[in-house]
Amino acid sequence: MMIILTGILGLFGGMVVNYLSDVLPNMRRLTTPICVHCFERQSGLNYLIWPRLCPDCGHNRPWRVWIVEILFIGTSVAMWLRPPDGLGFTLGWLLSLYFAVVIVIDLEHRLIMHVVSLTGVVLTVIIGVWLHGWLPTLLGGVAGFLVMLGLYYFGEVFARWMARRRGQELDEVALGFGDVNLSGVLGLLLGWPGITAGLVLAILLGGFVSLIYLVIMLVRRQYQAFTAIPYGPFLVAAAVFLLYF
Repeated sequence: MMIILTGILGLFGGMVVNYLSDVLPNMRRLTTPICVHCFERQSGLNYLIWPRLCPDCGHNRPWRVWIVEILFIGTSVAMWLRPPDGLGFTLGWLLSLYFAVVIVIDLEHRLIMHVVSLTGVVLTVIIGVWLHGWLPTLLGGVAGFLVMLGLYYFGEVFARWMARRRGQELDEVALGFGDVNLSGVLGLLLGWPGITAGLVLAILLGGFVSLIYLVIMLVRRQYQAFTAIPYGPFLVAAAVFLLYF
């Protein structure tokens, strides 16, 4: 019975992630549910349950909706059966909810919103102090923010220099300032010196995936210089590995 209830909780969590991922980047605030194609408001029953079809433009909700809900059901059940050490089920589940919102919005919009980062600060300060105490939590947050800030400015200067040499316009840089904020949030969560392991692991993951992407684009002859890849998922993946596994 508890597994069934946990699965229902996971479904609810997936719905929350999908709702926040729809309204926050498109409306910049909490509103009634909207269609991500025409931005018309939807009834809660249609949006959340059935038929999930926009009555105005006729578009179905994207496949991401189903993927997130299925994954969250599985994640919630797995976390109930084996709660992460130190966090327990409740904190681990809330944290996974936050991580999912960060990943979905960053993948779809290449954006880590300030309101999401501020919410993360509140959540991770509480969890960080619970896990590490005040001083390691604050030191981790400062270290995570400053290290990524340095990488942000270095990447911006380097990309502009390369673009000038190649005579190309630079539309975007590898790291956005949202990545800097997220790194600070994860520093609060992992504490000091845990954030050092988190950043190293995130850089390795990002470099490995970027290399695979580069090879694929070269083989397909679709490579474009300075193509930005969302970096938030790599930061989150590193934190998830360290905290949950």
